[in-house]
Amino acid sequence: MLLASLIGSFGAVFLKMGADQLGGSFKSILNVKLGIGIALFLGSSVPFIMGLKRGELSVLYPMVSLGYVWTLFWSRLFFGEPITRAKLGALAMILAGIICIGAGGR
Repeated sequence: MLLASLIGSFGAVFLKMGADQLGGSFKSILNVKLGIGIALFLGSSVPFIMGLKRGELSVLYPMVSLGYVWTLFWSRLFFGEPITRAKLGALAMILAGIICIGAGGR
């Protein structure tokens, strides 16, 4: 699930990069970065499915939210977006939720 969330978060980065290149024409939707973003999102389903085969859906699916954690850092790194106290608080809540759900699966 960790790998799936990491791959999916890079998918979001490439979708953002591709969206920034969009123009007014339909042809602009066919840019490489959008294609990579879509491929990464689809590719993230492979480790996700492998994880589901070995674990409980109710425990593993919330771990997909780790993608939000990764995306916070990638947004700062690639786009210079600020990491605010509110974002750090939300990050802490996401991580606390994942830990609680993971502990409940045992």
